[in-house]
Amino acid sequence: MLRIGYYQFRPIFGETQKNLSRIVKALSAAEADLIVLPELPFSGYYFRDRAEVKALAEDPEKSTTVATLWSLCRERDFYLVTGFAEKQRDKYFNSALLIGPEGVVHTYRKLHLFNEEKHWFDPGDTPLEVNSVRGMNLGIMVCFDWVFPEVTRSLAVLGADIICHPSNLVLSYCQQTMLSRCLENAIYAVTANRFGVDKRPHGELRFTGKSQIVAPKGILLHRAPSQRRELFISEIDITQARNKQMTPLNHLFEDRRPEYYHSLQGK
Repeated sequence: MLRIGYYQFRPIFGETQKNLSRIVKALSAAEADLIVLPELPFSGYYFRDRAEVKALAEDPEKSTTVATLWSLCRERDFYLVTGFAEKQRDKYFNSALLIGPEGVVHTYRKLHLFNEEKHWFDPGDTPLEVNSVRGMNLGIMVCFDWVFPEVTRSLAVLGADIICHPSNLVLSYCQQTMLSRCLENAIYAVTANRFGVDKRPHGELRFTGKSQIVAPKGILLHRAPSQRRELFISEIDITQARNKQMTPLNHLFEDRRPEYYHSLQGK
């Protein structure tokens, strides 16, 4: 059995060190194999413009934030998937990092930018990829990627057992939709959302909370309250995500007819 979970909290915009300290304190006694954190949990979300992103983004290879998380992973012997405002030369990405006791294992850059994010970030340019740690095959997507079923299906076809889903959700549809994503792909998903409000001079955004863990067959294992901090860890049986047989005669992947899906390659 493996232990996977999430930490739901309310980041304070622009307070990178305070947000990091809160996360480290919350996870300092956690016993898990994998914990997922929200999207952009250190910087906060609702940027005014690209200049604010530039001021708060970090290069993972030079980041004191990443160094602290790496130390935490070594100390607690677990893996983290966390949102991260990533700087790479003159580009800025809404990214997610997979970090373990050995350091940064993988960086994913959000493919589908939501609303005003298109003003702040560059579109993701990393292929969808699955990484294996501790017998788990992990796929990563970030927040609004959920609305594109091709993302989840692609990761599942690549062999993902678990979708790690850092999020800052403001719409009300995702949590229920992820039950369907897990049913149609026979996978686990951990959606780590934030709660609270980003109140900025240019407006405010309210986040929905309700982080959750969903099992294959679309079974909701646990969902957090909408507006409360929560660290939740659950034991899972990874073999359930490797049985793609929906009926004795129906296999979720072998029964696909991709020769008839050509339109998906179009615009």
